[in-house]
Amino acid sequence: MGAVDADVVLLTCGNGRDSGIPRMRSVALPPRPGRHELDPVLATRPRRLVVAGTDADLAAVLLRLLRTDRLAVELAYLPARRSSVAARVWGLPHGGPARDLAVQGRAVAVPLVRDDSGGLLVGSGELRSVRGEAYCDEVLTLRGSARRLVVTPWQPGGVAVRAGRWGGLPDGSRRPVPQVTRAGRGSSAGRAVQVGCLPATLTVDGVLHPRPVTRWAWYRHTGDWLLVRP
Repeated sequence: MGAVDADVVLLTCGNGRDSGIPRMRSVALPPRPGRHELDPVLATRPRRLVVAGTDADLAAVLLRLLRTDRLAVELAYLPARRSSVAARVWGLPHGGPARDLAVQGRAVAVPLVRDDSGGLLVGSGELRSVRGEAYCDEVLTLRGSARRLVVTPWQPGGVAVRAGRWGGLPDGSRRPVPQVTRAGRGSSAGRAVQVGCLPATLTVDGVLHPRPVTRWAWYRHTGDWLLVRP
């Protein structure tokens, strides 16, 4: 049996099963781990962290890297659910191919998306039953009401947004709402999305925000993060 690669650590978050990757040190963590759980791992100066868990778990690990100025640490992702939006957004595999990628794949720089409440977005943010206005940079993407407004990270700009009746992910297309219209739903991609609305339900990376929001913004950080991608 080969020696353990001390530079790579598998973080098994919540109820996620240990993926059994050979020659990789494994640490069991609670869901959405914070500073007390992650800082002892980061103190060992890993080159790469492999996050086995949910989109929210991945976001929590990335947030700690940001707050400790460790964005040079590579992140690989083993999605616990086939429904992972982050896996869809970044084109990541599941199961055995995901484990192979975590070991053999190369990390590339991708946009880091923050929000104005101190959080991050790695998969999708969604406002439901929203009534108000939304802009992506200078492009009006919502005026009036929409059942869902969905935002995801996007390359190369930073973020993409789509307002509509259903919760389909944005595709980066530019469909502005005309400024002269009283109501409309559109889409776009850019560096930032800003929303002002009547109180609406917000979900970020699968986690329900504790209270309705009337304002929210996502924007591209000045630096990127390193994601292991195909």
